[in-house]
Amino acid sequence: MLQHRTDYRNAVQERGANRERLRQLIRSESLLIGEFTLASGQHSNYFLDLKKTMFHPEGAFLVSEIIYDMIKDETDVEYIGGLEMGAVPIVVAVSLRSWLDRPLKPFFVRKTPKDNGAIKLIDGQFEPGANVIIFEDVTTTGGSALKAVKAVREQGGVVKKILTVVDRCEGAKDNLARESLSLVQIFTIDDIAPYDHKNHRVVASKA
Repeated sequence: MLQHRTDYRNAVQERGANRERLRQLIRSESLLIGEFTLASGQHSNYFLDLKKTMFHPEGAFLVSEIIYDMIKDETDVEYIGGLEMGAVPIVVAVSLRSWLDRPLKPFFVRKTPKDNGAIKLIDGQFEPGANVIIFEDVTTTGGSALKAVKAVREQGGVVKKILTVVDRCEGAKDNLARESLSLVQIFTIDDIAPYDHKNHRVVASKA
């Protein structure tokens, strides 16, 4: 029993350390301050380019460790995926991490059908009717996630939840809830930088 408690304590401490290191990487690699137009059409004084973190060797490792730890006990889920391109490095990294414990098969949803005559939007490892988890790198209003959800549901799939690295806290949770979907995040924007929720603006630099 004592060894079990020690192992559990060490695991909790390791998860906390991984999360803090990932937060630091996102701040240094992915947080840009300026004036931007987002995919949702909204204007913002900051932009989170999570691909800089997802394609960072340490960043990819940390994200895969954290996300796998979050979902490893959901044994009714065999597939993980999301909308191209933001979800692609995440689901591949998590799938690699899962291989020795409980393999999870990755897929991605195209924004438009392939131009070679194939009409399918879902590519990679996917089985119609399967239980899946949808991933995003950054979630704003939830619109991108819903595109992936729609494609999965059209194939008879069941989306168990949406998981994102950073929730910008601009309506995604409520929008997804209206579709009977839950959003689970590693971070909110408050974890990354001081944030004015009323005006949806970062109020201080990342320094």
